Amino acid sequence: MLIGYARVSALDQTLALQPDALTAAGCEKIFTDKASGSQTDRPGLSDALWQLRKGDTLVVWRLDRLGRTLEHLIETIRHLESQGIHFKSLQEQIDTTTSGGKLVFHVFGALAEFERDLIRERTHAGLQAARARGRLFGRPKALTPRKIEQLRTLAKDDQNTVTEICQTLGISKATYYRYLPEKE
Repeated sequence: MLIGYARVSALDQTLALQPDALTAAGCEKIFTDKASGSQTDRPGLSDALWQLRKGDTLVVWRLDRLGRTLEHLIETIRHLESQGIHFKSLQEQIDTTTSGGKLVFHVFGALAEFERDLIRERTHAGLQAARARGRLFGRPKALTPRKIEQLRTLAKDDQNTVTEICQTLGISKATYYRYLPEKE
C-alpha cells in the first residue's frame, strides 16, 4: 500500500499541490500537517507512520517535507527500512524499492555522516586554537581574588553574620560556603 504524507510550513500556504501529486502517484491514504518542519510534534506524520505496515511505502512530494534536517530524514528512513517499509520521494525520484533508490539514499546518509564529522572536527580545532590563545571556557568564577580576601576578612569578624556578608559582597550563601567551607 502507498501511503502519502504532505506538509506545508506556514498556515497561509495551501496543501493542494502535494495531495494531488500523491494521489496521482497512487497513494491510497494521505496524511497532512500544517506545521514548520522544525516542530517535532506533527500529528499527520505520526498517523502516517502508525498506519504503515511491512511492505508498505511512505510517499512524499519532496524530501524536505518529511525531515527537519538531513540527519532526521535519514534517521526516519532508516527506521522505516528496519520495519520493512519502503520510501519514495516524487520530486527527487528516490524509491527505496529499487536498488538505484537505495544507493542514492545511502549516498545521502554517507554525506550526512561526513558533514557531522567535519563539523565535529572544525569545532574541536576551533576550541583548541582558542585555548592556545588563552581563551577560558565555562562559567566565570563567582569571586575575584580581591573579593575572596574581603570575604575572609569579613568572616573573621564574629559580629558579621553569613547573611550580612553575602549581602555586602552580592553573593549567595552557597558561594560563601564554597569559598569559605569552615569559618576561619
